[in-house]
Amino acid sequence: MAGTGNPFESPATLSVVIPCYNEERTLRECVEAVLGIQDENLGVDIVIVDDCSTDRSHAVALELEGEYPQVRAVRHSRNRGKGAALRTGFGRATGDFVAVQDADLEYDPEDLKKMLAPLIQGRADVVIGSRFLSTGMHRVLYFWHYVGNRFLTFLSNVFSDLNLTDMETCYKVFRRDVLDKIQIRENRFGFEPEIIAKIAHLRVRIFETGVSYYGRTYREGKKIGFRDGLRALYCILKYNSHHAPLPVQFFLYLFVGGPAAILNLFVFLELLSAGAGPAASAPAAFFAAACLNYFLCIRVLFRHRARWDFPKEILIYLAAVAVLSGPDLALTGIFLNYSGPAIAKLLASAAVWIPNFLVRRFVVFPEPASGEWRPQASARKLGKTGT
Repeated sequence: MAGTGNPFESPATLSVVIPCYNEERTLRECVEAVLGIQDENLGVDIVIVDDCSTDRSHAVALELEGEYPQVRAVRHSRNRGKGAALRTGFGRATGDFVAVQDADLEYDPEDLKKMLAPLIQGRADVVIGSRFLSTGMHRVLYFWHYVGNRFLTFLSNVFSDLNLTDMETCYKVFRRDVLDKIQIRENRFGFEPEIIAKIAHLRVRIFETGVSYYGRTYREGKKIGFRDGLRALYCILKYNSHHAPLPVQFFLYLFVGGPAAILNLFVFLELLSAGAGPAASAPAAFFAAACLNYFLCIRVLFRHRARWDFPKEILIYLAAVAVLSGPDLALTGIFLNYSGPAIAKLLASAAVWIPNFLVRRFVVFPEPASGEWRPQASARKLGKTGT
């Protein structure tokens, strides 16, 4: 027979971070509902981060801190956004696992116990709650929000190579040692696509489970809007592009290389019209385009911050440009025998497009292999459950 006792040496502890902005009506109920999931096998501590609310939210948080030893209240001196509030709360989390809980009670804290199961059992490193997998109760609300969520999730999956059903969900539970490896930069709702991108890069074990959802209308206090959707698109590109699957990176390179190709053509034609021959015009135009291409690759595709003081990378890039300029010059000369200068240059650029991308991706900007992330040895070990 299976034993019924706790299979772990000690209870697990869940730190729940509650970002709060003008939620005085629901904050107390939310905190008490989270505390209600505690049992002999699960301890809970709560970090409320008030993001400079203009109502009594912080006063309620302080009251709860005084009533419950598991509650800590933190306040931002100015409104900085949900992502900033979570960054503050994550820095104060001390539990084995860390969860996000909005203060508006759109999500049911009882679902956190279901999400914790694969984490406590050692089968998962991150568990994400999906509003679209659940068979539980869901409030019926905005169709176009649903479409927007589906689209953003699809795009995030394309870039992160995951198969999630609900990237924008609030409910995410992490092993704390996984969360410690991630630096959150987004201050507002861009946190959601950013954190998904970064856990995807770590190659952690991600599980997804259905959760109930009691959404609010804008009249009831819902805050996310169209501008946040645009920011989510930007964040999906920003935090995923340098780790995206190779076909996706090549697709993005079409847009990065486009301006460079236009500059290449423009400089080539200008130099020809100024009297320079193809032997001088083609390499000069190719080099000018390569400079723009380097900047765009850094800013858009392979890196997010230029490292202009990194001479080795620049030397490797210049060497690659010198090597590839040879085929570009030769092909331009060949095509000039059969077409005008503009067509010849465009055809030569197209012919070296794939080699250009491959050299930049694998030689100039090689990303370290992420491989399989190995969790740290757990302090708690499975005990015997009986037979």
